[in-house]
Amino acid sequence: GVAESSGQDVLAFATDTVGRRRYTLRFKDLTTGAMLPDEIRDVTGNHAWAEDGRTLLYVKQDLVTLRWHRVYRHVLGTDPASDVLVYDETDPEFSCRVRKTRSRRHLLIESEQTLSSETRFLDAARPTGDFRVLLARGPDHEYEVDHLGEHFYVRTNWNAPNFRLMKTPVASSGKESWEEVIPARAEVYLADFTVFDGHLVVAERRDALMRIRVLPEDSPAEHEIHFDEPAYSVSLGENPEVDSATLRFVYSSMTTPPSVFDYDLETRRQTLRKRDAVLGGFDPARYATARLWATARDGARVPISLVYRKDQLRRVDPRTGRQRGSGGNPLLLYGYGSYGFSSDAGFDPDRLSLLDRGFVYAIAHVRGGQELGRAWYEDGKLLRKRNTFTDFIDCAEHLVATNWADSERLYAMGGSAGGLLIGAVLNMRPDLFHGAVARVPFVDVVTTMLDDSIPLTTGEFDEWGNPKQPEYYEYMLSYSPYDNVAPRDYPHLLVTTGLHDSQVQYFEPAKWVAKLRATKTGDNRVLLVTHMEAGHGGPSGRFRRRIETARIYAFLLDLAARATP
Repeated sequence: GVAESSGQDVLAFATDTVGRRRYTLRFKDLTTGAMLPDEIRDVTGNHAWAEDGRTLLYVKQDLVTLRWHRVYRHVLGTDPASDVLVYDETDPEFSCRVRKTRSRRHLLIESEQTLSSETRFLDAARPTGDFRVLLARGPDHEYEVDHLGEHFYVRTNWNAPNFRLMKTPVASSGKESWEEVIPARAEVYLADFTVFDGHLVVAERRDALMRIRVLPEDSPAEHEIHFDEPAYSVSLGENPEVDSATLRFVYSSMTTPPSVFDYDLETRRQTLRKRDAVLGGFDPARYATARLWATARDGARVPISLVYRKDQLRRVDPRTGRQRGSGGNPLLLYGYGSYGFSSDAGFDPDRLSLLDRGFVYAIAHVRGGQELGRAWYEDGKLLRKRNTFTDFIDCAEHLVATNWADSERLYAMGGSAGGLLIGAVLNMRPDLFHGAVARVPFVDVVTTMLDDSIPLTTGEFDEWGNPKQPEYYEYMLSYSPYDNVAPRDYPHLLVTTGLHDSQVQYFEPAKWVAKLRATKTGDNRVLLVTHMEAGHGGPSGRFRRRIETARIYAFLLDLAARATP
């Protein structure tokens, strides 16, 4: 993490040179360029400045489980050994973090687990004071806070599964003082908000796409910012000034590089400030993106986003413009589908290498994500987790049936919890794919969730279930990739892991690969790449990341070439 002091004269930054999420916090004088002697080891990288520009709150973690649980106060120029413990989160299912409101008036300590949260606040000009609880934690209640004027604004799922927006006076923050600003809606998920003097801006999901809506304070003339493409990714950008009339947002699509726009909240004029450059003669007109809907086996409609190079598309005869009766391109289908994380259709310059060689790239927005609101997430977790896997299978079959994909050259990819998706799908339908890539895959679900000394375990019982309860044990066992390996012909498989991975320990993919090699039938490849200097995010550095991508693409392109009709 990086944070400038309120006077913008000191920079606090944290570095991790191993990839285990154990950072060292350092400070740089931005006036002189000199490094300050203060150095704090084994921290999380999460920190926030008080308004005096000399006091910093930071978070330390348990060095075994890596749970973020202790907030300390450091004053520049003092010995870190004397730093004051401000807050200790003692519930092992919760973790905590610190931040400052956009108004810069309050410091916040936010405690959270999958289904519950709690916020404490303190005047940022008085960092030695005592934090007050805004609203005590409760079961199945998640909320997050920002501040403007004399009010806190609260995004909450209290009686609102898709969340709603409330406000409450700073002096009286209990629920009895909450006033509704934006009501709950069945078909719209309130994802984010930003408050300005005179305007409220919200990011909302509707029909599996993020929308940005602007609500003037003293006018009913609310409006939505329009985006032309059928699938895209957009988010509220850095907007540090609450008294600004300009909103900054970041837009991309599968054909449009990340683009920073300034949007005048009064005139509605958009100004492109920066667009990522793409080398190599990139022309977006050569590519096209589409949004499809697959029907899952239980009737749910699952969105699919895809991108392709127009002159490489085999489902259309280039001479007549008509759809071919059979055939299709090699297609790589990506999926994640956990934690309510939505896999939006953003840009990846590396992906062009595949598209230029005839691949179609698709994202299956399966249940377990939050593309279609909170219910989409709830329907893909705990005792309904198998929906994530069957949705992915149904999307793949839809792509073959509609001629987007060559049935003999269909490939799957996912990482982390998306690697769990890949492992489960390969056990359920090993015949469907020619090859698959599983990056840092969470594949030994039952064993990991039984061991609460492993990082992430205690905080994720509400995501996967607690296998110490028989119902969850049996259900998790029914899909756990490692536990369901059987003597069958599996697709070609490339698996990656990192020795220092703190989220999925390296031994999970290692033992999965060993069991596959010992059990499977047929001669298809099962390759394991262990990065000896990497964590969960894979190799760092400009070139090593490219080498990793090149290895994956070489694996896929070689398979596609061997299967070319």
